[in-house]
Amino acid sequence: MKVRTEYTCPLELTHDVTKGKWKPIILWQLGKETISLSQLEKDIQGITQKMLLEHIKELLDAHMVYKKAFAGYPLKVEYGLTERGKRMLEAIGIMQEIGIDLMKEQGMADVLSAKGFK
Repeated sequence: MKVRTEYTCPLELTHDVTKGKWKPIILWQLGKETISLSQLEKDIQGITQKMLLEHIKELLDAHMVYKKAFAGYPLKVEYGLTERGKRMLEAIGIMQEIGIDLMKEQGMADVLSAKGFK
């Protein structure tokens, strides 16, 4: 992610940091538990390893995600949310609630039920 030199408001910067198909989903998954890269790749259907690595790096650079490496063999690395990432997750939760409302209004309650949403 390239940070621009000029912004008209802070929301533009926040949008640049979190935009993309996968970043909110990565944050959502990390909000459940600290997790390895391979488990993240399994849990997020359709994401490529290249895209996952790229987005994780950008989220690390924005201090939304932390990386913890453990000594030993095989190498073990876990990712989790920083305090900033947890705050962003709250905003994503609100966005999800609005999405649920919109899906219900559009007659997609059956899709929500099938996925375990109320």
